[in-house]
Amino acid sequence: MRAVPRRLHPRSLRTRLVLIATVLATAAVLVCQATGLTLMRSWLIGQVDERLTDFRPPPPVYRDIADGTVPAHRPPPHETLPSDFRVYFYDAGGRLLPDSLGSGRSEPRLPETVTAQEPTDGRPATVPAQDGDGEWRVVADSGPDGMRAVVALPLDTVQDATSRLLWFSLVIGAATAVGVMLLGGAAVRLGLRPLTRVEHTARSITSGELEQNVTDTSPDTEVGRLGIALNTMLDQLRAALHRKDRTERRLRRFMADAGHELRTPLTSLQGFAELLLHDPHMSPDRRREAHELIAQNADRMSRLVDSLFLLAKLGDAPTTEHGPVDLLSLAADGISASAVRHPGRRIALAPLGAGDSGSPGELDVVEGSGDPHQLAQVLSNLLDNACTHTPPGTRLQVRVGSLRAGPRAGGTDRPGRTSVNPPLPSGAPAHVIEVADDGPGLTPQEAGQVFDRFYRAPPVSGAPRDSGSGLGLAIASTIAEAHGGRLELDTGPGEGCTFRLLLPAGTS
Repeated sequence: MRAVPRRLHPRSLRTRLVLIATVLATAAVLVCQATGLTLMRSWLIGQVDERLTDFRPPPPVYRDIADGTVPAHRPPPHETLPSDFRVYFYDAGGRLLPDSLGSGRSEPRLPETVTAQEPTDGRPATVPAQDGDGEWRVVADSGPDGMRAVVALPLDTVQDATSRLLWFSLVIGAATAVGVMLLGGAAVRLGLRPLTRVEHTARSITSGELEQNVTDTSPDTEVGRLGIALNTMLDQLRAALHRKDRTERRLRRFMADAGHELRTPLTSLQGFAELLLHDPHMSPDRRREAHELIAQNADRMSRLVDSLFLLAKLGDAPTTEHGPVDLLSLAADGISASAVRHPGRRIALAPLGAGDSGSPGELDVVEGSGDPHQLAQVLSNLLDNACTHTPPGTRLQVRVGSLRAGPRAGGTDRPGRTSVNPPLPSGAPAHVIEVADDGPGLTPQEAGQVFDRFYRAPPVSGAPRDSGSGLGLAIASTIAEAHGGRLELDTGPGEGCTFRLLLPAGTS
């Protein structure tokens, strides 16, 4: 089977550019030379035609040629005919006569007979030489008694000139091709140096050096704009990889914490269930106690699973409803519900800023926007957290009002303030619900972890035993961020805790 030849394609962009430049430059030179050669040949032939048309044999020569006699006073040929002219005569019958004027080794190939119409008088034409080498330029002229004369000039000079110019054009074209290949290769290599640096940077990034960037970022060049686009893509890629890493770490930590939290009640359930199975003669009191413990651990597992489900639901669909919410009524309902769950606690309702001035002030209706059920969940978690982690007799206060975000009022970051939600724009109006206590407060280390999932602060002396899952504040901060707001904590050792829920004013 005959092998099909494989087409050769230059692999390198540099090689392709050099080849294209070489072909274009050489073609341009050859086209210019060919145009010049054509114009020069046309001009030289025009000069020959002018000489031909300006020369006419004198009338006595026609009679001498027709009679076959040469007069005694006739001058030598070199005095009669200038240069290399040749003159041939046809008789009245159109037959070529043997006598001619001029001498030389070559002659034009002329027809033996002509008609009265051919050749045309005064119109130059090109005919080949008798020996087949070279060309002649001829022009016909009518003489007396029906005779005709054909004046001829050789085109040797024209052919020599055009031949030399042709070879000169080929040499120039070859030199141009070689020069463009050498100089063009260096110029293209220099011009593509920024693109080569981009290539080296890309190779380094693919080798694992993800923090590198392209250095050529001038917006005025194509390579610079390519560098800007690559750097933007790399920044987005790195940000996505970092988010993925953070998400994976948080997911692994979350799964470990969830497994740990579920393992304790599940172990208790299994232990008490096996106890009931293996001890059928257990006393009624112990059996009742085992049933109560099974019910408590089952309830704990149920609440933990509900909290995990709520967190997952908030991540998929942050808000199911969005409408006006009376924050003052929401706070009052939350205090009433907390009084039922914690009957020994007294919780006051006050306007925002009452804790700073010491004056109860007047309560005004504050209407925010959001999902009333989720906002009620946030307030319930904050109140349960305050009742659980403070000693009995600690003063608790819920404050409702409006403010403009700032370091002093709230909503932005400052030392001593903790939040996992992004800050609000400084000066932005916001509606606020605060849950404050005058308990022992938290250290900076403890405050930095309160919004973590499954985190439980160290027990406070005199405070009730913690039975929560450690997900309440994580759920509350997730709901706050889903509403475009922020949940933050101001605290310090011995300064109590102030949890502040801020909702942007004017949202719909």
